Amino acid sequence: MTAPGAKSLWSRRRILRAGCAVAAALSLPGQAAADLVRLLPQIKPSIVAVGTYQRTRSPAFRFLGTGFAVADGRLVATNAHVVPESVASDQMEMLVVVSPGEEQTGMVRQVLRVANDRGHDLALLRLQGGPPLPPLSLAGAERVHEGQAVAFTGFPIGNVLGMTPVTHRGIVAAITPIGIPQANSRDLNPALVRRLSGEVFRVYQLDATAYPGNSGSPLYDPETGDVIGVMNMVFVKSTKESVLTDPSGISYAIPVEHLRKLLASVQ
Repeated sequence: MTAPGAKSLWSRRRILRAGCAVAAALSLPGQAAADLVRLLPQIKPSIVAVGTYQRTRSPAFRFLGTGFAVADGRLVATNAHVVPESVASDQMEMLVVVSPGEEQTGMVRQVLRVANDRGHDLALLRLQGGPPLPPLSLAGAERVHEGQAVAFTGFPIGNVLGMTPVTHRGIVAAITPIGIPQANSRDLNPALVRRLSGEVFRVYQLDATAYPGNSGSPLYDPETGDVIGVMNMVFVKSTKESVLTDPSGISYAIPVEHLRKLLASVQ
């Protein structure tokens, strides 16, 4: 038999525990925001704009995408589709990165492509001369979970909005295959066929919105700053959403494990 008042005491305890759980849940966004405020001054100096530079052209710098420093700070990671196949060296065109400074100024530095992984749309560039950039640390083999908080920093619509690093945050909404079998053969394209014929290549689907120019941005843990992926729009959408006439606003990222393998090939 339950003692008088015990049931009501038990109910009050349940309510108290539930209230504590709700309070803890509500505090998470604030804590995550505080972590991001602390981290951003460390993250932003590693972010660069990737493009080509030609002194006689107007504008001299042509923005192509985002990159970030890794390893010893002399290597820059980005998407392979961001880097042009060639530059017009006879017209003094150079592949460069721009390290943004204060008030829309920045330092232009020449880079050379040293590694490509077209299967995962990743590339590595090497800085020519000058000091290294502060590199971002790459996450280890820890598993990324659906629902995990993430952030990314890059140059959305950089050719319009300017060379100011912009940060977005969200969660990993799903970990999903890059290619989905189509019901009709006319919906297949060569890229999708390649994705479906090899081992399953999974990408991170995000609930945060990325924009043109974010390709190559680091996707990182907002608590530690460790990079867990590389933002990618063009490559993934060409396979993941190839059947859509109007591609969605969903964002994707390539898992960092593929970048670690590429780095191992040049170190």
